[in-house]
Amino acid sequence: MNYKKSRHSVRNPKTVYPQVLPELEQWPIFKLSEDRKAFIQEIDAYTLDRITREKPNQIEDILSRTIYQERIRVKEEPWKVDPPNEKQFWRRIKNQLVRRSLDQPEAFALKSNAEILQKIIHRYSEEIVGTFRIKAFLFARRFLTFFFNRLLQAKQRGFWRARGARKRLYEKLIVRGEVEKLRNLFEKGTVVVVPTHFSNLDSILIGYALDAVVGLPSSSYGAGLNLYNTGYTAYFMNRLGAYRVDRRKKNAIYLETLKAMSTLSIRRGTNSLFFPGGTRSRSGKLESHLKLGLLGTTVEAQRLLYQAGKDEKIFIIPLVLGYHFVLEAPFLIEQHLKRMGRERYMRTKDDFFSPLRILQFAWKVLSQGNDITLSFGQPMDVMGNPVDDDGNSYDQYGNLIDVRDYFMVNGQVTENLQRETQYTRQLADVIVDRYHRDNTVLSSHLVAFAAFNMLKKENPKLDLYGVLRLPIEEFSLLREELKWTVDALKAELQMMAKADKIKLSEQILWDTDRLIEHGISRLGTFHLKKPLKLTKNGNVVSDSFHLLYYYHNRLENYDLDKKINWKYKSAHLN
Repeated sequence: MNYKKSRHSVRNPKTVYPQVLPELEQWPIFKLSEDRKAFIQEIDAYTLDRITREKPNQIEDILSRTIYQERIRVKEEPWKVDPPNEKQFWRRIKNQLVRRSLDQPEAFALKSNAEILQKIIHRYSEEIVGTFRIKAFLFARRFLTFFFNRLLQAKQRGFWRARGARKRLYEKLIVRGEVEKLRNLFEKGTVVVVPTHFSNLDSILIGYALDAVVGLPSSSYGAGLNLYNTGYTAYFMNRLGAYRVDRRKKNAIYLETLKAMSTLSIRRGTNSLFFPGGTRSRSGKLESHLKLGLLGTTVEAQRLLYQAGKDEKIFIIPLVLGYHFVLEAPFLIEQHLKRMGRERYMRTKDDFFSPLRILQFAWKVLSQGNDITLSFGQPMDVMGNPVDDDGNSYDQYGNLIDVRDYFMVNGQVTENLQRETQYTRQLADVIVDRYHRDNTVLSSHLVAFAAFNMLKKENPKLDLYGVLRLPIEEFSLLREELKWTVDALKAELQMMAKADKIKLSEQILWDTDRLIEHGISRLGTFHLKKPLKLTKNGNVVSDSFHLLYYYHNRLENYDLDKKINWKYKSAHLN
């Protein structure tokens, strides 16, 4: 039997899939929440065992560093969501560790260290693990449906009077790719969706699309603890299956507890969603390097299942999001340039995590004609091998393989963390490759890429920062020159699409003049400074090279600029 890839297709906008599990009481996330107390105990024991086995001679150092880091955090970066007894807890833990070090027998010291470690782990696991309440979920589902439906016609009829937008909502969410296979695999094993990350809108958008369009139960997903600082937000986040992630905490104990939660949740069959890139793409580029922490928990969970004698498989589903407009783009690109240029850029405050700003983003994106693309990539096992509709794995030559063999030594499934780290790197490489293959080129991406490369070509002696500092008022592109460049890029993109190296939106195949107008009209729709705009005489100008660079970056890493024959362009247009 040879493996055959499914055709990458665009979902009919009218297609709304029924729920795979109509009864919410049967959802894995609900079952996990109902067993929360036992789950936390499982996390505590697993984390304690992992740390004491891997680093038996470093426990005291780990405790000392953790206490030191946490006391600094409590003093210098307190949040309203922090427990009211935070200072007292860490003071008591410190005193307990100090008393333990005062000429006590080694056996007593080891026992005391284990007790302290256990207290810290339990505090973290109680903080991390969330709950899932059916009433809260149903309310959130109704609210989001109401909100999205109304805003799509608000411009014409007013928000409260809008009706009949249901069909238009689904047309705005352009779902492409392996949707049928994704639904089939949910019934064959545990599904882990790993999306790209560009905006704080991503989580709410993906969650809504998976539920309302694809018909999958809610996933376990991480939410920044900062979101819990607001009362109403905290109320719902605490009841929608999200686990809390505190990015202030970098110590080894917290990170091990977080990974244990993910591993054991997936092992229990709870479908999961996390961003393997870790944070939003500051540059606007697709992720090229993934963080291995949570990604590695999928490999570990698969091995644990095999060790328990179970045949259930874990399936990894890459997902690429495509926006014409990212609300946070001005902040994100400044942060990226600051990181690259150090002293050349000043730090700016990121206030785009607030729920209000996220809903404002949704309003601006959807109410003004922008669509959002969700491209589900080739499903794979935890080794990165493609799988068919039945969950069978195949190697690069199309031969059927057994994933269990990857974990076998002398006929037994064994733990080997170094080996599993290598497997995780292999999985990360395959996901990155799928991101680039399943990336859907939007009209705004193509026009921005063409225009910024023309700007660079006109200033060959300047580095990136020199180009970005050029006077805005002196920049103007002739429509015919931009059209020629877009045509050249279109031809290359079409060849790449035929070779399964990228995906194209329908607008890329339009007449070039129409494509350019569509791309410019959608590009950074609501930014005060427009990346590109058309003048009355038909030429193209920009209000912000920084934003133009950000949107251009979506097509970086494809070497498209090297495919443009600039000499031929000059001869052709002259």
